[in-house]
Amino acid sequence: MPWKVNDTMSLRSEFVLLAGKEGSNFAELCRRFGISRKAGYKWIRRYSEEGVEGLKDRSRRPGNSPAKTPEDIETQVIALRDDHPAWGGRKLHARLVNQGYGGVPAASTITGILRRYGRLDPAESYKHKAWQRFEHPAPNCLWQMDFKGHFPMSKGRCHPLTVLDDHSRYSLGVYACGNERTETVRESLTQIFRRYGLPDQMLMDNGSPWGDDGRTRFTPLTVWLLRLGVKTSHGRPYHPQTQGKDERFHRTLKAEVLRYQHFSDLSHCQREFDAWRQIYNHERPHEALGNQVPADRYQVSPRSFPSKLPTIEYDWADTVRKVGEKGVLSYKGQVFKIPRAFKGYKVALRPTEIDGVLDVVFCSYTVSKIDLRTDHQGD
Repeated sequence: MPWKVNDTMSLRSEFVLLAGKEGSNFAELCRRFGISRKAGYKWIRRYSEEGVEGLKDRSRRPGNSPAKTPEDIETQVIALRDDHPAWGGRKLHARLVNQGYGGVPAASTITGILRRYGRLDPAESYKHKAWQRFEHPAPNCLWQMDFKGHFPMSKGRCHPLTVLDDHSRYSLGVYACGNERTETVRESLTQIFRRYGLPDQMLMDNGSPWGDDGRTRFTPLTVWLLRLGVKTSHGRPYHPQTQGKDERFHRTLKAEVLRYQHFSDLSHCQREFDAWRQIYNHERPHEALGNQVPADRYQVSPRSFPSKLPTIEYDWADTVRKVGEKGVLSYKGQVFKIPRAFKGYKVALRPTEIDGVLDVVFCSYTVSKIDLRTDHQGD
């Protein structure tokens, strides 16, 4: 059995003293102490030359290390890591290269530096494994939107609202909200739309205020988006991986911002969110982007946010009906129910390939169907 680290010195001392006894069986003694004869002779030689000091472990580092990372680079690595404690070797490598430093060591070497300086938690490192996700082909094809779980502040609770471009991972907004109401989200989206323009489509989960727990895809908020010409879609119920990029963004937000401090109020949160979003978009390398930063791949949408909502217009051949207060419309003596979010709006009825079944169209989007072969149509 090899010698245990915590007992190494005493065992070596005992071995050399016993080996020096007259009539000792050297080979048997080595066997009992669990070492080779070569190792036994080494310890006897060192003891005879240096005494007890010779029994101590010696550094295996070579006297000359031409491949050793220069101290100034190690210092820069540790300083950058301390500024961004959640960044690993690959991100630190890419950031140093992007900043123009010469002689930047490989990502694996930087990981070794972090480990040597006690900057790595093995359990935490194991969680961060890259995996491939589908992405849309261009900026603004799809934005993902969600609330990250709310957390307490000194005054009240913060509900972070995040909006992310699917193609570039560009963070379009991180808002410190006091609630998750429709008007709060609409106000935040208006600020984003004014700066970055309109996307083709937005992906959300099925919860309020953009869904009704899976019962209907339409709420006052999503109807407002449809009026702006933004298609809406929802993830599968109980499958948060549908919004995988935004979920991953939330983990990054937690790791790099939320876990390190306590916030006093919403203003404090927003200041920290704004400062971090600048780093995330323009400084933090993203491995899924080939260690580019999101800003390298993002450009604003050519579709501008209108100063007022566009007029709803339908084709001359459409049958147009106004949706009643309870989400009902009348056609050919029958009453049909459609999502209540469309109450007060005019919709168009258009025939489908199935005789007696009509599409219900709002603006340019099919939002429901009615079947004249039944007495009424449910939500």
